[in-house]
Amino acid sequence: MERVATSRTEPGSFGDLLRRYYSAPEFLNLADGTQRNYRRILEKFGEKHRDWPVSGLKRIHIKTIIGKMEDRPQAANSLLKRLKTLLNFAAEIDMVPHNPLMGMRGLKVSSEGFHTWTDEEISRYEARHPIGSKARLAMALMLFTGQRKSDAVKMGWQHVKDGRIAVRQQKTTTMVDIPIHPDLKRVLDGSPRKNLTFLVTEYGKPFTANGFGNWMRDRCNEAGLPQCSSHGLRKAMAKRLAEAGCSVNEIMSITGHATEGEVIRYTKEANKTVLADHAMRALQLDGARRKSANPVRKVSKSDG
Repeated sequence: MERVATSRTEPGSFGDLLRRYYSAPEFLNLADGTQRNYRRILEKFGEKHRDWPVSGLKRIHIKTIIGKMEDRPQAANSLLKRLKTLLNFAAEIDMVPHNPLMGMRGLKVSSEGFHTWTDEEISRYEARHPIGSKARLAMALMLFTGQRKSDAVKMGWQHVKDGRIAVRQQKTTTMVDIPIHPDLKRVLDGSPRKNLTFLVTEYGKPFTANGFGNWMRDRCNEAGLPQCSSHGLRKAMAKRLAEAGCSVNEIMSITGHATEGEVIRYTKEANKTVLADHAMRALQLDGARRKSANPVRKVSKSDG
């Protein structure tokens, strides 16, 4: 595609589309963290393509760009999602007759994403970071609430009441109200109560989500767990809930996932043997209930 050698906000250009999108309700109604994430992805793309005329953008152009990112499939797919959203908006404001990216597939991702912590890895981390340490509190909060790091950094004593912890998720604005697990209570009871917010930096300030993720990276490394990350604890919680026999809706009530598909993706690593045992026990219990509800009446001689 030929570039238009004009200003960065030439009407009809990709830069113009970005400017309109950032001031539209479709963008402004997103959570702050989501806005920052979308901007980061779109602005990086716009550094090279801001002067492109949107009306001349073809499917093959984006397909070529995405194809060159085959060594980073997750980043490529994130970019494609954001561009699809942006081009939907462009069609709605008549900058283009239709979204040329509709139905376009992303790259195949062979990885399962963030590593899900195993029970052995959790035990190793706990051995390195005892109750009373900030590192142990951080792990317990993420594991036993199943929240994202952007929500974990906001949690504090003000969210605890009557044995429950409630927080409104930043990404989805979903309110989750979770009973406090006994293991989390034990960690909370043994943690210093110097600040309203549970997790703060060495300067006494709340963490940013990215800052917390980097800090947890170091704590995992200290425990000899370079494969583990803060987000993997959220997946570990979903896996544990699935193995405990919880339904998808029950898991969603804890994690706050917006769709069943997201939960199913998170719980793919649940132990199939454990789930099979749950399923067979449930079938046996159901069979016993059916028999007790329909007892077989013995036939007496008088019935003949």
